[in-house]
Order: sequence, then structure tokens, then C-alpha cells
Amino acid sequence: MFLSTYENKIDKKGRVSVPASFRSHLSNLGYNGVVCFPSFNNQCIEAWPQDRIEKISNSIDSLNPFEEKKDYFATSILSESSNLQFDSEGRMSITSKLLKHAKIKNSMLFVGQGKTFQIWEPVNFEKFRVSAKKKSNIHRASLRWEQKINN
Repeated sequence: MFLSTYENKIDKKGRVSVPASFRSHLSNLGYNGVVCFPSFNNQCIEAWPQDRIEKISNSIDSLNPFEEKKDYFATSILSESSNLQFDSEGRMSITSKLLKHAKIKNSMLFVGQGKTFQIWEPVNFEKFRVSAKKKSNIHRASLRWEQKINN
């Protein structure tokens, strides 16, 4: 899983070191990179393993081929995605378009989200984190443990 939060700076060549635990998890899944796209919900970058992108692509493909929302989703997610590979030192270069969306300039936060992670500008994430903490407290009763029925 992708857990915790890590801050790393962008180097002079525009590369950033991906946290070792994130690279290790991706490697265990058989990947040497990650697919990134602009978040729908926040001013950040979504980073997903290839299999998660394939799931969303299959979901989009299951829509009626002549339905407008199929094009909306494909354009908003798939056409905006970049497949970013890690170099031999565990760094990747994030596109300027993605950095602009997240307003990232010099440093970024890698934020674990379980099966995916996000990349944030640190000040913007802190504002979001404070708000998310308050909203999580308000909505905590809606989070339920999965119950298995034994026969």
C-alpha cells in the first residue's frame, strides 16, 4: 500500500525522487513507474499503478460508445495521463502541465492514499489536510468495517 507523506525537492534537471516505499510497492506489483493525471477533485496530481488505470479504462470502455460521457471521461483522464518511468536512481520527471495543475514549483509532497497516491504542493496540501481532518471527524460514522458472513 501507499502510506504516509513524504516531501521531496525537484532537482535542477526537473526530476524528483519518488519515496523508496512507494517505488518498492510499485516494483512488487511489477511496475517501474506510475501513471499520473490531474485530479478531478483537488489541485494535485493523481498517481496510479498501471492496473488501476486499466480498470478505469475498462470502465470507460463499458459505456455506450456513442454516449457523450464516454468521451468526457476518456478526455479528462486518459488523454491527460502521463506514464512516468523511474530512472536508475528512483527519480521521475513530472510534466510541466501536471506541475502547473498542482501549482508545484520547487518541492512536492507524495501523499499515500492506499492503492494510489497523490502529489501536492506542500502549502496547498496543508490547507486540504486541515479541512479533511475536520470533515473526517464529522463523517466518521459512515466509515464501516467490511463484514463477512460465515455459512
